[in-house]
Amino acid sequence: MNGYSFIFCETQCTALPSGALYLPDHETLCVSDLHLGKSDRIARRSGVMLPPYEVQETLEKLQSDINQTNPKTIICLGDSFDDMDAAQSLTDDTRLHLIGLQAGRKWIWIEGNHDPGPIDLGGTHLMQIQIGTLTFRHIATDASAEVSGHYHPKHRVTGRSRPSFLYDQTRMILPAYGAYTGGLGSHTPELRRLFNAHPMAILTGKRAIAVPLTKSQPPARPHGRSY
Repeated sequence: MNGYSFIFCETQCTALPSGALYLPDHETLCVSDLHLGKSDRIARRSGVMLPPYEVQETLEKLQSDINQTNPKTIICLGDSFDDMDAAQSLTDDTRLHLIGLQAGRKWIWIEGNHDPGPIDLGGTHLMQIQIGTLTFRHIATDASAEVSGHYHPKHRVTGRSRPSFLYDQTRMILPAYGAYTGGLGSHTPELRRLFNAHPMAILTGKRAIAVPLTKSQPPARPHGRSY
């Protein structure tokens, strides 16, 4: 599946090219910041009509990752919906698709800043969850062995910016998984302050590729950040 396997805080991890994180020893798949219904939210608030296909595209990508990994547990790491109204306005087809993805699996919705309340879509709603040595929550804290999202990190290599995992010895931040999500450059102060002097980036795309995040690299500009 062209993923990048590594040990993080004594836990075996695989970063998938899609931006999902798989824990093989725990049969757990984690995705962050799906922002389902973003086109609906933009239309409601601004009147700008975007093609309403991002929900289908995001769920089809998730379906592919589920098919490849066959997880017993799925963690949606917050901001799964662009707002609470977007969660309530999903079509019947989308609800059926989600029910199908959840069937036979433990499904965890982690509370995000865009979707802070319970959603009537099955699964369990939590502020955070611990799997093995790792704690999963939406926004990074000062804790160690932590996996979070929220910032939609991107990293620029040879002039191209890609959604990327960022991690060091104690913290990992996942890229945004949703089709309509922007991103925050990996060298911005908001992200660099969260990591030690020698973090790594794992680029998504056709393959998941790990590269050092060195201070000598030029800063990447934010791309429509929406966290």
